Amino acid sequence: MNTTKTIQSALISVFSKEGLEPIVRKLHEQNVILYSTGGTEDFIKNLGIPVVPVEDVTSYPSILGGRVKTLHPKVFGGILNRQDNDSDVQQMQEFNIPQIDLVIVDLYPFEKTVASGASESDIIEKIDIGGISLIRAAAKNFKDTVIVASVEEYSLLLDLITDQNGATTLANRKLLATKAFHVSSHYDTAIFNYFNTDETVYKQSIAHGQVLRYGENPHQKGFFFGDFDAMFKKVHGKELSYNNLLDVDAAVNLINEFKNDGPTFAILKHNNACGLATRKTISEAYNAALACDPTSAFGGVLISNTKIDVATATEINKLFCEVVIAPEYDTEATAILQEKKNRIILVQNEVALPQKQVRTCLNGILVQERNSITDNKEDLRTVTTTAPTEQEVQDLIFASKICKNTKSNTIVFAKNGTLIASGTGQTSRVDALLQAIEKAKTFGFDLHGASMASDAFFPFPDCVEIAKKAGITAVIQPGGSIKDELSINYCNENKVAMVFTGTRHFKH
Repeated sequence: MNTTKTIQSALISVFSKEGLEPIVRKLHEQNVILYSTGGTEDFIKNLGIPVVPVEDVTSYPSILGGRVKTLHPKVFGGILNRQDNDSDVQQMQEFNIPQIDLVIVDLYPFEKTVASGASESDIIEKIDIGGISLIRAAAKNFKDTVIVASVEEYSLLLDLITDQNGATTLANRKLLATKAFHVSSHYDTAIFNYFNTDETVYKQSIAHGQVLRYGENPHQKGFFFGDFDAMFKKVHGKELSYNNLLDVDAAVNLINEFKNDGPTFAILKHNNACGLATRKTISEAYNAALACDPTSAFGGVLISNTKIDVATATEINKLFCEVVIAPEYDTEATAILQEKKNRIILVQNEVALPQKQVRTCLNGILVQERNSITDNKEDLRTVTTTAPTEQEVQDLIFASKICKNTKSNTIVFAKNGTLIASGTGQTSRVDALLQAIEKAKTFGFDLHGASMASDAFFPFPDCVEIAKKAGITAVIQPGGSIKDELSINYCNENKVAMVFTGTRHFKH
């Protein structure tokens, strides 16, 4: 059975006319009968190419302000008829239904209208009815009908009809049908999410994905679904990997905690901060951050909350690092950073992050609200007789911001706007604390007078006791343990200041 079919008729009804002209001209050159409506009909006429108005086929005008134009049996019969079905062939003749071999249609720009802040009535009018129906009908009947449902497929169609002289194979038509169902499902998801207020129902559709070199490991396939170019301008370096993207995500979330603070620089490795400092200049902040853990900084992701200048770039250039991120760079600073061929340099744009976080779990997904709470001075409740000094308050909040963005269980030490050390991802909070103490000693930091943050409460006083003996003088934690008094009593007896925030910051 020959599944190759030559296009002899086409229905064209599109919102956007961009890129349409060469297709129309090629179809006309191949003696294809063109049917159209409204603005598309006028567009074709203005090219000097004959076109049959759909109204002439249906004997009905466009009605209800254009809401009903193509919704008619003579249109959908022409699209949906099965050419190898005797009954369909007979009914096509009986009701004088014209064959339609090709449908080119796009949809009203619903998502753009919503994003523009338009009124609800304007948004509702951008819910396409005829277009979505034409797409589904033609895609369903891909055995006989060609469907082009997006401007993005115009070049593919033009190549097909040019190279194959107006003919398409079954594989061609099935491919275009697949793309069409992608368009329709994405469109319906956007409409549903506009209306939906039930948080127990989750639908998500991202129109474009990016193939990555591989996943976490070379034997795993990896993809990114999102608009990376909206968030960043990539000015230099190799393609980002799956792991790079995870680290970049962690870096952005962390630095957002400090977006309104003084010059702050962070260095991350495997999603956790290994260096972070706030100083008067970004160069000083970078050098202080690097000193936190210069070993882990090797191959890390670097991020700044302000412009990277020449002095900072010169220092960064001495370090092997995968990615550098900043809201802007001095021109000469960019040139310096580009000296390393593979170093990825990103300019971060001001883009709102999704308010829901999604991850796979078992045979489904977990969805949660973004942790949008950042502990601040007003949240602190001093629970000990010794109150933290002003400098300790600043360091407690500083440490808490890092703690919130570090893998649980975690303990973070900070002193004078600098990350001293952290214990990350431990099964015991005591283990996290001991790890942090050991790291601080390794890099020569004096913990006397430092502040400590914990992502969750202390069920026993052992952590504050160990911390006090290491030199910690102020502690921030959420509180809420039935044995809070044990930790409070120890701090009171040993003149350690402790504040509760009431907010736990687990990061699993």
